[in-house]
Amino acid sequence: MSDSATDLTAIRAGHEFDQSALLKFMEANVEGFKGPLKIMQFDGGQSNPTFKLEAASGFYILRKQPPGELLPSAHQVDREYRIMKALWDTDVPVPKMYALCEDLDVIGVKFYIMALVEGRIYKEILLPGCSPEDRREMYLDMMRVMAAMHAVDYLAVGLETYGRPGNYYERQISRWSKQYQTTKTQQLDSMDNLIEWVPKHLPDSSDVSIAHGDFRLANMVYHPTEPLIVAVLDWELSTIGHPLADLGYSCMEFDADFYGEVRLRSPERASLGIPSQEEMVAEYCRASGRDKIDNWKFYVVYNLFRSAAIVQGVYKRGLDGNASSESALTYGDECRNRADRAWELAQELDAG
Repeated sequence: MSDSATDLTAIRAGHEFDQSALLKFMEANVEGFKGPLKIMQFDGGQSNPTFKLEAASGFYILRKQPPGELLPSAHQVDREYRIMKALWDTDVPVPKMYALCEDLDVIGVKFYIMALVEGRIYKEILLPGCSPEDRREMYLDMMRVMAAMHAVDYLAVGLETYGRPGNYYERQISRWSKQYQTTKTQQLDSMDNLIEWVPKHLPDSSDVSIAHGDFRLANMVYHPTEPLIVAVLDWELSTIGHPLADLGYSCMEFDADFYGEVRLRSPERASLGIPSQEEMVAEYCRASGRDKIDNWKFYVVYNLFRSAAIVQGVYKRGLDGNASSESALTYGDECRNRADRAWELAQELDAG
């Protein structure tokens, strides 16, 4: 895992825990582990604090629940551990899982230990330092890995109770609407409009698959030198759901129109090698055996709405002082930005 793209700090105030208790847990539960431990915190993962553990036996990753009062159904690190462990023998690249601790008496919250996967992580969507050819392949490989994830038989890998296959969008819309209302800090008419609009425009599709929920560049670990993904991280929002929810989320910022990421709308985009939204969707269709995606813009509206609710939660945790990253307070306007874009697009759809 590249520290250059995932900054490391000392354990930040409010995130301290009993390091001696962690050491004893790892000695008893992590095969081959030998201390002592040196612990640093990643400045990333807005939901569940993540730490790099250096020991005599190698490097590990600790991912735990945040401090403070937790929202219902949030920060379920046990689910993250379960799905990555289930995917270990599939075509989906994930880190090796070592141990899950649900005993709150150890460090005060649930946590798990996994292997550190050597590679590159990029927060910056323009992939600085990469060649145009590699940039293109790195983004297209996301689509290929996503298709592989959606192709996994979740029943065969023991995830039959991981989520309810039916009514996925209804459940998600209800969940994020409630979270938005719980963490709301200002009146946003566009969010209120979307909460009413999205449930009335659900696509008629019975597809069921594993859904990652946060399938984006910053959660991919790339090979140290090749444009290939060697691990997919941050499965906190994963469930059994609908595959096109992931696709819409991954591709929503790549549109050349008004709702896309501003830096991807410049004339220099083609020279950077970054594929268009159409190219990314086409690669997913090729890898998943689909001819096309019907109702595409609904999936974009839905994901802009959902991500608006998510970043509002991040911002509220920042205000409350228990966010995983010090950058949480920079999200103050992001809920409005995404909701406004989604509502404009929804109105376009209504206008035909």
